[in-house]
Amino acid sequence: MADAPRADAPAGTVGALWRYPVKSMLGERIPAAEVTDRGLTGDRRLALLDRESGKVASAKTPRLWRSLLTCAAVQAGPATRITGPAGETLLSTDAGVDEALSAIVGRPVTLTDRPPDGAELDRSRPEEVLAEGLEAEVAADVVRFGSAAPPGTFFDFAPVHLLTTSTLERLAVLGPRGVAEVERYRPNLVIDTPGTGFVEQQWVGRDLRIGDRLVLRVMASTPRCAVPTLGHGDLPRDADALRTPAVHNRVPALPGRPPEPCVGVYAQVLRPGAVRAGDVVRL
Repeated sequence: MADAPRADAPAGTVGALWRYPVKSMLGERIPAAEVTDRGLTGDRRLALLDRESGKVASAKTPRLWRSLLTCAAVQAGPATRITGPAGETLLSTDAGVDEALSAIVGRPVTLTDRPPDGAELDRSRPEEVLAEGLEAEVAADVVRFGSAAPPGTFFDFAPVHLLTTSTLERLAVLGPRGVAEVERYRPNLVIDTPGTGFVEQQWVGRDLRIGDRLVLRVMASTPRCAVPTLGHGDLPRDADALRTPAVHNRVPALPGRPPEPCVGVYAQVLRPGAVRAGDVVRL
């Protein structure tokens, strides 16, 4: 593992920005964004609510919700445009959007911009999904929203997710396919960093200054669920997207939980600001 950089040393540059207007759908790469305590503007602004269970739909339960990753969402002015698996296009403001999305996912759902009080989602235990398959009913943990995010948001834990190119390159070297696609891990900011290794884990507990104003506090490593293993649009299913970090980067992530396969880190916003590709990232 590389030595930790000194304080205020450049840690890298912002290589790419991603946002996901609808939770668990494919997102969009963007050149710049404003970042507030609620994350990148427009990120996870909407989610589907399962009318039967009252829980938020999440591909973390692949048996029920992996079809969400066949849909892509982008901001289109004040509305969100969703493209379905057959190329059909919906706007979040359409009168029939709930029925159309229910037909795609095969369950009655409501598109909403506000989580209900006490909002929860189910997180299937990822290694049981690997062992028993996508259709199996496996044990699941119940996740409450926003442990480190503002109320009324759809973030599982914190509002910003960071991933370095060093980690992606390390996963590619260790994995059997020789490639690690960034889309599988759904970061907000991809930080271009030199070399290979899980370098962002050295940032936990530290602050990052990005560009002229934005300051983030890195809070925890990101424990991975079954989502990276699923098909993402044109990307096929890849069980090694989880198996590789399970073997090579199983670390303590969140308090009270055993070591888990981790890729990337969670951060909260200490000082809002703009971020754009090419911004310098300093510790």
